[in-house]
Amino acid sequence: MSSPRLYGGTYNLFHYSLAKLGIEVSFVDDPDDLDTWQAAVRPNTKAFFAETISNPQIDLLDTPAVSEVAHRNGVPLIVDNTIATPYLIQPLAQGADIVVHSATKYLGGHGAAIAGVIVDGGNFDWTQGRFPGFTTPDPSYHGVVFAELGPPAFALKARVQLLRDYGSAASPFNAFLVAQGLETLSLRIERHVANAQRVAEFLAARDDVLSVNYAGLPSSPWHERAKRLAPKGTGAVLSFELAGGIEAGKAFVNALKLHSHVANIGDVRSLVIHPASTTHAQLSPAEQLATGVSPGLVRLAVGIEGIDDILADLELGFAAARRFSADPQSVAAF
Repeated sequence: MSSPRLYGGTYNLFHYSLAKLGIEVSFVDDPDDLDTWQAAVRPNTKAFFAETISNPQIDLLDTPAVSEVAHRNGVPLIVDNTIATPYLIQPLAQGADIVVHSATKYLGGHGAAIAGVIVDGGNFDWTQGRFPGFTTPDPSYHGVVFAELGPPAFALKARVQLLRDYGSAASPFNAFLVAQGLETLSLRIERHVANAQRVAEFLAARDDVLSVNYAGLPSSPWHERAKRLAPKGTGAVLSFELAGGIEAGKAFVNALKLHSHVANIGDVRSLVIHPASTTHAQLSPAEQLATGVSPGLVRLAVGIEGIDDILADLELGFAAARRFSADPQSVAAF
């Protein structure tokens, strides 16, 4: 079971690729409604999955509450903490059982390494009857019963069996680059968050912006939750809806000079993308809307440059998008 508010690649993996392997992922209707999580549980449910800060809607998961529902039903909560990083949110302390990161993003910090991380909290009881892969002898590894190995059972199974059979592992050089990036994580994230807050306030004050998705704004539905679960800030990724729809979004992105037009996030550089025509283009319009992607949505990954330079560059985008803001057909055509 998963929240539907996911990065487009994750949604495709869950909805299409895993189905070809016999793994069915169902999506809850509203991840903020705990009753929808409970109602979606089946006898064969194996895990809950969500992003702590979703991409690109930028909503904040109520990790403690969702983890309670998961544990009540005997399954772990797995969260993707890529946008928040451990500096802003520590999901294991909030009840999550397993945390994943794209280390390519903020952990590395410079868009130079490709790597991923799985963190096992070591607190989940795998002997509750839903996980025979942990409680029966593994003939491929001398008959070991992974659940008998104690707190690191999941991490050990992932390392000695799944990594062995399916891969993949980061190269030594990529691991070195990520380790270097971690040395400056706190410093970078503090600057990222400060700049993102300024950008969000700048966007919220504009008439040509229909809405801004950033939990650091008091207008956000997740602002109070953010103060409780992410008191240091809500990351550097934000999104906003342009008046003018999909064509305005494209024009905005193409006019920027300082921002790099790439699908990545988590770089020290400021990055921009129009999700409906890029990262989520493989999804149907209905699927896009379910993941929080609307026609005029623009996603920013705010960098650590001087804030005046960032805001001046965004003004170029608004100037280019202005000619579409009065054309309702650009929205209706989506």
